[in-house]
Amino acid sequence: MDRARHRKKKKSGEEAGADDLVTGINVTPLVDVCLVLVIIFMVTAPLLSNPAFQVSLPKAHTQEGEEKDKITLSLGVGKRYALDEKEYKNIGELVQELRLRLAASESKLVVLRADQEALHGELTDLMGRAKDAGAASLTIATDPKKEKAPK
Repeated sequence: MDRARHRKKKKSGEEAGADDLVTGINVTPLVDVCLVLVIIFMVTAPLLSNPAFQVSLPKAHTQEGEEKDKITLSLGVGKRYALDEKEYKNIGELVQELRLRLAASESKLVVLRADQEALHGELTDLMGRAKDAGAASLTIATDPKKEKAPK
């Protein structure tokens, strides 16, 4: 009889353990999802800062500048103009939008990205228009030259 009671107690103890509530939270899936989101943002963030069209920048020895609140003007071959990510067909519309953005900007820094095949006169005209629109300083973007390794 003792054995029957012992078996009965053991069975009821096992059943009570199976019915206990789970009080811990498994955070592994949450961490996995967060890491995947971080990777997605790291991959897509550089794509959001591309200009309206690609220009072939001239090569120069330059020192990297600080990232400030800047406005990027792009000049392509064949009088193609862009202000940050938006391309403009009419330079008058571009200058109006540039005036508005410079009024809202603290640094009033304008970065000029001109294709190396663009005409010099077009670049100087764009620089003058940017100054007239209120740019405090102008910077011309270049690609850094690759130093040849000594033999």
